[in-house]
Amino acid sequence: MNRFFNRQTSMTKWLLVAVTLMLGACASHPNAPMNAATADYSYKIGPGDTLNIVVWRNPELSMSVPVRPDGKISSPLIDDLQAMGKDSTSLARDIEKELAKFIRDPVVTVIVTGFVGPYSEQIRVIGQATKPQILAYKQKMTILDVMIAVGGITDFADGNRATILRTSENNAQYRVRLKDLVKNGDVTANVEMKPGDVLIIPQSWF
Repeated sequence: MNRFFNRQTSMTKWLLVAVTLMLGACASHPNAPMNAATADYSYKIGPGDTLNIVVWRNPELSMSVPVRPDGKISSPLIDDLQAMGKDSTSLARDIEKELAKFIRDPVVTVIVTGFVGPYSEQIRVIGQATKPQILAYKQKMTILDVMIAVGGITDFADGNRATILRTSENNAQYRVRLKDLVKNGDVTANVEMKPGDVLIIPQSWF
């Protein structure tokens, strides 16, 4: 009997040590900055986006096209033009160069009508979200916007131990207080996201 209780006591001690170390590691992450968006951000086209290409005075060349999984588009007189990673203005100039081989002084406008974005800029939500998923980044997007999109956190989430993995800053990690934000309505816990952020929501131990 004593051996059993000693073993239970030893296991409890190890569990407490593990939890303490885990909480300490989490606490070592700095709080996420309130403001993260950059003023000069420009949306980059990605696979899955839908583009409306308008060629002035050439309606037969104007159409809506999808960006293929390889990041390229095809349209009349244009085969396999790289679109991924470009903004709409840059892509319009590239299309003009291609069309200039066939028509005089083409004027092109590209409008993105279906937004997915490149993989490197998508927001990923993993762990104890109600609906973990990948989201297209939008300028001034906040963690509250992300929570609304994924349906909040589960009953098993340890929301105040959640972290943001910021790939744009060499995978720096920041602490966020999702429980305070979602459950208690603390707006001071709302922070801006950056392109490529990964939101990690751990499970509660208790």
